[in-house]
Amino acid sequence: MNIVSALENISLNEQRWGPVELGHGKVRFQIWAPEEKLIVLSLQSGRHPMSRSDDGWHTLEIQAAAGEAYYFVLSGGKSVSDPASRLQLRDLDGPSVLVDRQSYRWKNTEWIGLPWEEAVIYETHVGTFTQEGTFSSAIERLPHLADIGVTALELMPLAHFPGRRGWGYDGVLQFAPHNVYGSPDELKAMVDAAHGHGIMVFLDVVYNHFGPEGNYLGEYAPGFFRKDRPTPWGDAIAYERPEVRDYFIENVLYWLDEFRFDGLRFDAIDQIEDGSDVHILQQIAMEVREQIKNRHVHLITENPANGTDLMQEIDGGRYYRADWNDDFHHAVHVAATCEKTGYYEPFKDHTWEKIGHILAKGYLRPGKAIFSNTPPPTEALPPTAFIHFLQNHDQVGNRALGDRLYLGIDPRVYRVLTEVLFLSPQIPMMFMGDDHLSLQPFHFFSDYKGAIADAVRANRPKEAENFGGIPAGRTPLDIPDPNDASTFDCSKLNWSDALSEGARDWHAHVKNLIGIRRNEIVPLLSGASGYAGTVVEALDGCLFVDWSLTGGTLQLRANLSHEARPLMGNLGAILYSTEPQPHTVMGPFVTHVYLRAGR
Repeated sequence: MNIVSALENISLNEQRWGPVELGHGKVRFQIWAPEEKLIVLSLQSGRHPMSRSDDGWHTLEIQAAAGEAYYFVLSGGKSVSDPASRLQLRDLDGPSVLVDRQSYRWKNTEWIGLPWEEAVIYETHVGTFTQEGTFSSAIERLPHLADIGVTALELMPLAHFPGRRGWGYDGVLQFAPHNVYGSPDELKAMVDAAHGHGIMVFLDVVYNHFGPEGNYLGEYAPGFFRKDRPTPWGDAIAYERPEVRDYFIENVLYWLDEFRFDGLRFDAIDQIEDGSDVHILQQIAMEVREQIKNRHVHLITENPANGTDLMQEIDGGRYYRADWNDDFHHAVHVAATCEKTGYYEPFKDHTWEKIGHILAKGYLRPGKAIFSNTPPPTEALPPTAFIHFLQNHDQVGNRALGDRLYLGIDPRVYRVLTEVLFLSPQIPMMFMGDDHLSLQPFHFFSDYKGAIADAVRANRPKEAENFGGIPAGRTPLDIPDPNDASTFDCSKLNWSDALSEGARDWHAHVKNLIGIRRNEIVPLLSGASGYAGTVVEALDGCLFVDWSLTGGTLQLRANLSHEARPLMGNLGAILYSTEPQPHTVMGPFVTHVYLRAGR
């Protein structure tokens, strides 16, 4: 089927979810509740019956003011929040609050973002990024990130979730920034400030399930979900329904347009199934391209299934810019730590060979397509289609003790791996605190009570087994209780760590690496195409890879062994070396990067 003609039949024409300002103080309230014969809108002025259409939409146009709280009252008398609430007064149970969506005055109005190849990503959890855990306090740390050379701040999910603390992957109200972090205008101010420092801002969104607590959609709109198709976290979302598609497409455009985010990262897309002619992830990408023009917008996936079809070429671009490449992390983690259980088990044999393959070709293992019968091979994608990292929130927070990689391995190994991360052509990402070697753990934390809290607590040892297991001499009882407030508190960055001499030296080293990347490597990436990488044969403990890029061949020679190793290949001009005078033999724990003219 021609995707363009198919989209013409289902493209979004007007806002269907959430309150709409009509002018002169009038607002249209609307909710899709096909199981309800009558919905009553509760405002400060009283209760007002809503009109119901045959397709299950309930609407009412009425005078209402910004700051006014409201509920939808179901036929049985239960009051529920707006599923497209823009702000909650208290918690998920409401009430929702009308927001003046035009009240914020943007300062950096000329900002259009940055090309994808310039991205250096810093993943952040707003609640633990600072001691205050707010949008406003995060602004104070932006100059530090800009000084290092960070060009993209990626926020873990903000959609309103249960309780006051959590990772955000159990969000329920997809349009409402979690109010503990601040107001919508304060979020806009943070994005605006980042733009002023030359930093893009990406947002992590979760479209594969809703959280288990505070979600009442299933009561008045059960067709929103597929009870016959569960995900690991709850019922799948029924993307075959046009009302459901509209909800999420509107949500994508809301974050990108109203908050001026520069991109979105879509969580666990392998759990998003859609039997429609046009997959929802395809339509999202096409709608973004059609409706948001004249600035850079980058869509990113987390696809554990390693599918490539969403990154294939279409109309001079790609549906999605890049995917988080867990294969790189897992293989590198095995090499650095010798942990070989859980997610790391497939990488325990021929580990160095596998790391080289991943650096040169992309994924280690061919993946499962999302919608295509003929996805391109991983080698056909440019290196910039992959985001590489040494750790992220999952791989720190799901460890038994929330410990960071650099605190448990030879610091020389971590230094070389960091050099490989920043001086390879893939898009690099740090986890918050990596810039100054934070001493703080990052735990899994939540704010549940009762049976859900018990289930979350009981699942932590099982999850830890996937990420290194229980350390020797410890038991599952040593895993911090996710629902204890102290688990959250001790996960907050202590920015005094960044003032130590060692932290300042590391800051300078990372800044230097990013500077070399910006000046020498980024110019090679804009026209990078597939089949770029070649592994150069080397002994275990070495990563020797050449990439044929625009304007030359980038050559990585990294020795992570205790022995000196001979250099291999026809080498070009030196771009970087941890040795003062590179020779034909490289010392232990040394990195060289070269640029050879021509392809």
